[in-house]
Amino acid sequence: MRLLILLILLVAIDFYAFQAVRSSGLAWPKGFRTGFSIIYLLGSVFCYFYIIGSAANLINWNDGHLPQYLRALVFIIFISKFVIALFVGIDDLRRVFAWLFNRVAQPDSFSMSRSQFISQIGVLAGAIPLVSLTYGMWRNPYRYQLHRHKIRLDHLPSSLNGLRIVQISDIHSGTFIFKEPLENAIQMINDLEADIVFFTGDLVNYAAAEMQPYIDVFSKIQAKYGIYSVLGNHDYGDYHQWKSLSEKQANFEQLQDTHRQLGWNLLRNEHRLIDINGAQMAVIGVENSSASPRFHNYGDLHKAHTGTDNAGLKVLLSHDPSHWDAEVTQNFKDIALTLSGHTHGFQFGIEIPGWIKWSPSKYVYKQWAGLYSEGTQHLYVNRGFGMLGYPGRVGILPEITCIELQDKASTNI
Repeated sequence: MRLLILLILLVAIDFYAFQAVRSSGLAWPKGFRTGFSIIYLLGSVFCYFYIIGSAANLINWNDGHLPQYLRALVFIIFISKFVIALFVGIDDLRRVFAWLFNRVAQPDSFSMSRSQFISQIGVLAGAIPLVSLTYGMWRNPYRYQLHRHKIRLDHLPSSLNGLRIVQISDIHSGTFIFKEPLENAIQMINDLEADIVFFTGDLVNYAAAEMQPYIDVFSKIQAKYGIYSVLGNHDYGDYHQWKSLSEKQANFEQLQDTHRQLGWNLLRNEHRLIDINGAQMAVIGVENSSASPRFHNYGDLHKAHTGTDNAGLKVLLSHDPSHWDAEVTQNFKDIALTLSGHTHGFQFGIEIPGWIKWSPSKYVYKQWAGLYSEGTQHLYVNRGFGMLGYPGRVGILPEITCIELQDKASTNI
């Protein structure tokens, strides 16, 4: 029944969009109009076959890269048609009001040319998501952006002043196709000569095996004091249909072993005390913790935090940024810096530094990308290294973060 309702809705959108395309192309040569209509209809047939095939389990959405890109293509096509259909719908409302007005006032009939104009505007508007989302898949998946920040902390030990932290998050290795751009990104990371590197969760999309082809790439990351990592909501295998609980547990064991193969120190509700030039830095790592009931909570910050009292600096790795407001700023005010990811910045938005920073993600997460501060505590939300769902990015590009810590008192002198 749900599939039937979806198909009826999509057919309605398709019908409206086709009316606009046909109306806007009345001035085109007949052969061109015919060819365009055939292409349009073939695209629609492909979309419906894919949707029905997926619903009937003839296509595995999570199996390989081709279904992933086909799914994205279907999404792009219908988003574009939906935008066009909105304009046609508005024009139909105008027609209704014009008809009602004619019944009352009996003025001259309204001009149909205006309808054609609205259809043309609708087609142009529909071309925007079609072009931008297609371009986002083709050009932007590996356009890694380096975001540099200096964070001034109260009472930072002098030996930690200038500490260079590099953060990556949300690798989602199951979406990758090419290795070479990943190798270039790892070189970008190593060129930063980080004192310490943090990974804040979501190594895979669904299963640990997705990371196997890329272990040799990501194991090349270097840092003076090591690489530390935590788990994200996708790392537990909760979004995959396993044949048995034991199979799911085996997958989770494999994922933990993958962190070991990478040479990363995986923190599961625990911490590490790192001696840096005579000062202690506590790296605290919690398992996935979220304020949203949509995600499983595996974290125990009390357990991870216990034993860090003497550390001169406490840094928390927590995948979901909603955890910061929900618990960190409420009960753990001695944690100076929290690093998160998870949102991907929705992989879609507009960012012009100093001018505008917008994404639909802001309507879901209070802190969704970049640096946030409350009192003496700071949160940084990484925009993500990889992709999920839509295998591309528009406006919000993949991120490598470089943070330099500075003592607030010394910078005010």
